[in-house]
Amino acid sequence: MTYPALADFLLQFNHFTPQQLALIASKGTEKQYPVGAYFSEAGRVAREIGFLLEGIFRVCYFDKEGAEVTKYFLEERRFIVDLSSYQYQLPATEYVQAVTPARVLVFAAPDWQTLSQTIVGWPELEHNLITRALLEKVSRVSPLGHEDAATKYQSFLANYPHLANRVPLTQLASYLGITPQSLSRVRRNLGRAPETNA
Repeated sequence: MTYPALADFLLQFNHFTPQQLALIASKGTEKQYPVGAYFSEAGRVAREIGFLLEGIFRVCYFDKEGAEVTKYFLEERRFIVDLSSYQYQLPATEYVQAVTPARVLVFAAPDWQTLSQTIVGWPELEHNLITRALLEKVSRVSPLGHEDAATKYQSFLANYPHLANRVPLTQLASYLGITPQSLSRVRRNLGRAPETNA
């Protein structure tokens, strides 16, 4: 089976032949994740890399008080992996959880390594993917500064206009570092303005 979204994503980094793209896709297994299911869990070593075909995941953890904290969201056409856990084979410290029903092309570690040994230029691709993932991670982590709730929400709308209505209010509030009540109030006050300003 071919995955145009995966091919388009990979071709940003290297010129792969149709045969190479087919080989890459063949090493993955398509899996469905219902809302709340985990792609990877804290305490377990990550042994898979996924390409998100459809849906949204979030990266989250529990703070010292036991409260759930959403660090950032991942949407379609992104690779998902707990990078530190996967690279160094250490137990993960965070959860990667489906926020919506999701469809993921999952690569087991041995199959991913086979690609490295089979496809010319794969190590360079991996390096570029890791660099991009790290940069995106930094940019996506919520700025939990001293801005007010409205400013934080408007900033989120400006950067991720397509996510605001696809993630649960409680998780979005957690990401922004505000209470769900504050977020509800901000949304009511802004009315339909966010869509036009986004």
